[in-house]
Amino acid sequence: MSWSLTRLRPGDAFPPLSAALPAHAPYPGLLAAGGRLDARTLRAAYAQGIFPWFDADEPPLWWSPDPRMVLLPQALRVSRTLRRSARRRLADARWSVRVDCDFRGVMLACAAPRRRGPGTWIGASVVDAYCALHAEGLAHSFELYCDAQRVAGLYLVNLGAMLFGESMYTRVDDGSKLLLMALCGFAQRHGLGPIDCQQQTAHLASMGARAWPRDAFVQALERARHRAAPAPWHYDAAQMRSDCAAWLS
Repeated sequence: MSWSLTRLRPGDAFPPLSAALPAHAPYPGLLAAGGRLDARTLRAAYAQGIFPWFDADEPPLWWSPDPRMVLLPQALRVSRTLRRSARRRLADARWSVRVDCDFRGVMLACAAPRRRGPGTWIGASVVDAYCALHAEGLAHSFELYCDAQRVAGLYLVNLGAMLFGESMYTRVDDGSKLLLMALCGFAQRHGLGPIDCQQQTAHLASMGARAWPRDAFVQALERARHRAAPAPWHYDAAQMRSDCAAWLS
């Protein structure tokens, strides 16, 4: 059996999501290839439930898998280990969670080689495109610091009340998990969510994410992206204690 894939030229509109390769295809969820990777194209993609993911030697590849992994902020699962780690760091003045202090630095850290494998797909063109979104107020980073050193980070895209988790890294135990907890607390306080996690993984499932049919995801996206986004984005220890009190008790 063969499948056809839409080839995009710069400026072309995306095909309907129904054109994505089905679950039994070699690359399920792949919608299109080519086009331009810039802030304008990213805005259009995310608004339709599409995201880019490709290797450095490939053209931009655009995806809309069915089902879609989604995390409701209030459904986050916090383990005993993470709860203890969060309490310990909140009680220590050396540790802090900050927002948007070094967005590009977080992306570059996410792209760096990992201890158990190569770096991610995040090349220079991807960094530039998402940094342009950040300059427009549509992409943000949550960052964990010990004194003045950034030791963990995650970045995301935000359209209205919809959040799209992109990538995270950590150099300390539970660092990225603590940031995800901070993000979920922030999201609940501002009435944000759901959080799109894109691909199904056992790790995300263990944190409370669930697979949604694509139609249900797109309906939730359409409702959420027309709601107001918070402005400005910022975070401090007092807010985290309040936001995450239910998880830390």
